[in-house]
Amino acid sequence: MRSGGVDRVLAVAIEAARAAGEVALGHYRSGLEVTLKPDLSPVTQADREAEKVIIEVLRSAFPDHGFLGEELGAQGDQAVRWIIDPIDGTRNFVRGIPFWATLIGLEEHGEVTAGVVYNPVTRELLHARRGAGAYADGERIRVSEVDDLSRAFLCHASLNLLRAAGYWDGFVRLVDATERQRGFGEYYAYALVARGQAEIAVEADLKPWDLAAIKILTEEGGGRFTDLEGRPTIYSGTALASNGRLHEAALALLRNR
Repeated sequence: MRSGGVDRVLAVAIEAARAAGEVALGHYRSGLEVTLKPDLSPVTQADREAEKVIIEVLRSAFPDHGFLGEELGAQGDQAVRWIIDPIDGTRNFVRGIPFWATLIGLEEHGEVTAGVVYNPVTRELLHARRGAGAYADGERIRVSEVDDLSRAFLCHASLNLLRAAGYWDGFVRLVDATERQRGFGEYYAYALVARGQAEIAVEADLKPWDLAAIKILTEEGGGRFTDLEGRPTIYSGTALASNGRLHEAALALLRNR
């Protein structure tokens, strides 16, 4: 492990994220064509090009690894695979809102062991490796020590998705129990938790590529990551990231439906 918690796996993933970020940033600044997927979520040429770049960089270094990407699907051996979201926050991206990022996670036999989050607009780079900690721009980061919900900052994404997922009443209880609420959503909410700037992030209507890098970033920052039922998975479609100290209290409010 090199300084800043970076070994070869992370070094290559960071290279891939930065390369993809430059591709996406070019489209972001010059305008882009948006099409809709069958579920009506937007996709751009930037998404597709960025994912191809990520796979090219990673495959060159790790030819035996497989891939699961938002745009190109599953490729190769899935026992050890890279889980890729080329542009997390595409709706922000197409509206010119600078809160979007490239997410890359390495999953080995069902466990996420490395993660990279890179925002090309701000140049913010976060990464984590199992057992080696979480870092933001080369500095070690830790979750907050707040241990009372009444002093907690709660971050959330689209509220209609929480309602549709059946967690509205629980979410309102969590809102009432916390000090402040912020609707950042996307990767940024989880980055705030990992850096100790917020205590809880809640989200629904998610895919594994939204969460692989986020899960390990949260955990290696000293926090806890589960779905909204308390299961430590990236595959159920919901997410709760916290500083750990408030996790059970947040779950209790969310679950009481």
